[in-house]
Amino acid sequence: MRPRATSRASAGLEGRLEDADELTAAANPEGSGRCSVYLLPGQLFASSEPSTVTTILGSCVAVCVWDPVLKIGGVNHYLLPYWVGNGHSSGRFGNVAIKLLIDKLLAFGSKKRNLQAKLFGGACVLEAMRDREDHLGMKNIRVARKLLEEEGIPVISDDVGGSHGRKLIFHTDAGSALVRHL
Repeated sequence: MRPRATSRASAGLEGRLEDADELTAAANPEGSGRCSVYLLPGQLFASSEPSTVTTILGSCVAVCVWDPVLKIGGVNHYLLPYWVGNGHSSGRFGNVAIKLLIDKLLAFGSKKRNLQAKLFGGACVLEAMRDREDHLGMKNIRVARKLLEEEGIPVISDDVGGSHGRKLIFHTDAGSALVRHL
């Protein structure tokens, strides 16, 4: 029996993990049995059941991790690159969100050697900041690449940077991602 879809969602503005609520997954009205989830900033979702996860990204980054052997996956949506130990850790921070997502897939039975990642977002949506090479979106992209490399998880595709937001739709069972620039 495969584990049910689980997730960590921020509760309240502080997004404390110990207060996290389960994300709700709604069944697809087409009757396919596929769950549909909308991911807010600071949330993550992983599932062993076929699910479609949608989110909107600006300078935030979404890391999609997929296991092609077990056909399971998940995605996070983080706002800031690093939690440095002040206040409560949360999925709002890349170094926390990426680790939580990997741990969730490993708990579902994935082997780290089978995992693959896709990266999305990290735009510089503020025109006043576009001349800077080190804008927030770029910092968010760098932390994802660094942590995934440290974990030995290859990034097989990405759509990052630029000056426009993105709508992302990720299918956890197929590992496919659809992106529309906004």
